[in-house]
Amino acid sequence: METPILSTDTVVDRHLDPFSLHVGSTGGRPQTFWLQTSPEFAMKRLLAAGAEAIYQVSRVFRQEEQGSLHNPEFTLVEWYRTGDDFFAGMQLTSDLCEMLLGRGPAELLSYAEAFQHYVSLDPHTASLETLIAAARQCDSPPPESMAKGDRDGWLDWLLTERVQVHLGLERPVLLYDFPASQAALAQIRPGEPPLAERFELYVSGWELANGYHELLDAGELRRRNALANILRRSDGKAVLPEESRLLAAMERGLPPAVGCALGFDRLVMLAAGAKSIDEVIAFPWDRA
Repeated sequence: METPILSTDTVVDRHLDPFSLHVGSTGGRPQTFWLQTSPEFAMKRLLAAGAEAIYQVSRVFRQEEQGSLHNPEFTLVEWYRTGDDFFAGMQLTSDLCEMLLGRGPAELLSYAEAFQHYVSLDPHTASLETLIAAARQCDSPPPESMAKGDRDGWLDWLLTERVQVHLGLERPVLLYDFPASQAALAQIRPGEPPLAERFELYVSGWELANGYHELLDAGELRRRNALANILRRSDGKAVLPEESRLLAAMERGLPPAVGCALGFDRLVMLAAGAKSIDEVIAFPWDRA
């Protein structure tokens, strides 16, 4: 499939900052279009229209610092398949990774197991003070801007600094069952604690892909969009449009599905033994 790179819709996420473009119209105000951070919204609209197993290779854009693993314009391989449950979606991702990289099937490791093994704490029940104390034991100090009450921020810091560097060194790892507060557009499985049916693929310490057992409830997506904008305001960021054509499609009915997005440039880096994303992009951001 091919879906628009420019759209009036955009993913509403606390941490994803899209580029905007203002397009004039005859006799009216300029309309805001967004360069897509992911083709997610449009591809789910296709699922709602009857598509069953779809993929695309798409250029996507995110306002973020350029680094060894990041370029503001990059290539994403994204796919969706209806009828899959959470574990079938992870199996498909493992099969694809095994075929492409030849490093064997992925090991399944829950988010809680990873933190217990590498940080010696339960990420779902540990107090905020315990998380902050563990973060301050990292080789790199947490950023001064980190709010003391931002539990997910401290968890993300620990994941980056103390967990992910160990993941996928011998064989790929699928990290799954994230905290419910980090569900993004994934379903939440009830329980104690409730868990987000979200997974990430790690190879050689790098995050390579991110997948969800997809959220189907339009009302819940509206709630999450509103919360994301509240957090964006607290971070000093512009709010993003909460209504979308995806919401209208979900209200008509989105079939059960699992979706996943894989960073193609990082995949090429792994296959080629490159150390920087600049080595696999002909014209990286500073030479675009």
